Amino acid sequence: MNVMTGMRKRVTAGFLSIVCLLFFSGMVSFIELSRLSRDTGEILGANQRNIELAKQMLDAVHDQNMAMVRLSVFGDRSYDSLCRAGIDRLEQALLTAQEEAFDKSFLDSLAFATTELRVLTDNFLAFGTGGAAADSLRTGVADSSGSRWYNEVYEVQYDKLISAINNYMTSTQSSLAPRAERMKTNAYRAVTPVLISLVVMIAIVLMFYYFILVYCVSPVERMDRGLENYLSFRVPFTVKGELKDEMLALKEKIESLINLIKQSK
Repeated sequence: MNVMTGMRKRVTAGFLSIVCLLFFSGMVSFIELSRLSRDTGEILGANQRNIELAKQMLDAVHDQNMAMVRLSVFGDRSYDSLCRAGIDRLEQALLTAQEEAFDKSFLDSLAFATTELRVLTDNFLAFGTGGAAADSLRTGVADSSGSRWYNEVYEVQYDKLISAINNYMTSTQSSLAPRAERMKTNAYRAVTPVLISLVVMIAIVLMFYYFILVYCVSPVERMDRGLENYLSFRVPFTVKGELKDEMLALKEKIESLINLIKQSK
């Protein structure tokens, strides 16, 4: 029994080509999509983390500011510990941000503003401001100079720090443009292999269709008509056109079978 070599080789090679092409394009797309997903996760995670840390800083500064109002304007010494706790929480959140940040340049102005507020707060708590503001802090009696110091000195630094925190909160957005461009490139890289594979597979399928039609379907149809003519009208079995490989072997076997039938009669 002859092994089907020619046609089988063509069919096997064609299907293996499709499988290899699908596997290669799938792997490339999977890698690029994984990279795209990772970049997207990093951007969203960094943005969410920035907002979380900025909220912690704003809460700490707000608590510290309320405590400073009670201290400087109303001379309420019981807010001393709350004032220190607020600035400590702010510095802790800033330290965490510095440890986690990829780009620390956005934190320079925030760190400088935090240091200035720390120095200003420590000086006030140590009565380094002098004058009536210090006296009001000692005596616990509200004084207009304390309000003036808060409005002219402390509030200026407080606003500066709030502005620095807001800049830090939006710092991730400034890096979105280049990272979004990179994500766009990765998206094209993920889609391109699929498109190329689609075009190539369409071409291979069309080639297969032509191959099967010319080398399989048409020869079988011609042999079927030849056999029908022989069986119905005793027309000599002939097949028009050139046959190759298994089709040629099948035609020769049919002719041999017809010759045997003729000899047996």
